[in-house]
Amino acid sequence: MRSGAPLWPVAVGIAWRQPHYQEVMVRGAPGIDFLEVLTEDFLSPGGAARQLLLDAARRFPVSLHGAGLGLGSAVGIDGGHLRQVRELVDAVRPGAVSEYACFNRVHRPGAPIHLHARLPIPFSERSLSLLADHVDTAQEALGRQILIEPIAACLAWDEDTLSEPAFFNALARRTGCGVLVNLDSLVVTAINRGHRDEAIVRAGIAWVDEIDPAVVGQYHLAGHAQAQGVAFGGQGDPVGEDVWSLYRHALGRIGGPPDRDRPRP
Repeated sequence: MRSGAPLWPVAVGIAWRQPHYQEVMVRGAPGIDFLEVLTEDFLSPGGAARQLLLDAARRFPVSLHGAGLGLGSAVGIDGGHLRQVRELVDAVRPGAVSEYACFNRVHRPGAPIHLHARLPIPFSERSLSLLADHVDTAQEALGRQILIEPIAACLAWDEDTLSEPAFFNALARRTGCGVLVNLDSLVVTAINRGHRDEAIVRAGIAWVDEIDPAVVGQYHLAGHAQAQGVAFGGQGDPVGEDVWSLYRHALGRIGGPPDRDRPRP
């Protein structure tokens, strides 16, 4: 079952993280339409964390952003984790649910190994079929559409036969999912693939121009850091001008406002 789009068609949100839990609850979040929280921070039923989220959900619309299902893992979805996500969705009734397009578990004799990392998937027909099957499973279990976020990458697979936007356009057509576009991830991937200066924004613009506007359900704006020539998503780094340039272009082609990762209320 896939039940429509998120509850807010046009809205601006912030990533609500532990350092700002109490501040937002006490002061509110003026000018903000919803709070995005990390699904895995609130999976345990009962306890102070879950109660805090339930209290917040009574005051603010909430979006759940997951990092643990590993929908691109060839060993399949962790059924126990999916059941926990379903229980949280039922309790919170979020306006949107999103997950990364990545793998995080691999096979070993006896039991899969959880890698505790988000690793990039190939953009191939085989990978597309596997991811589509797992997205279908997740959407059926949750009883709703989910948004899938492409991750920033520092490598490309030899197996790649599709461009990244074409891959996610096809995924959305097959499953009815939406796409969450992290504009900083486009910048990070461009840097890690050797683009510099104006070529970084040109690579991001080409990505935005290829994605089907109808499948984009949400943006993330975030900052990144670099070390030894490798770019990676930062913890609270300011949004860079390259990301703002991509956002202005995306507004003109796709429309809609973003949510800001790792806020400072």
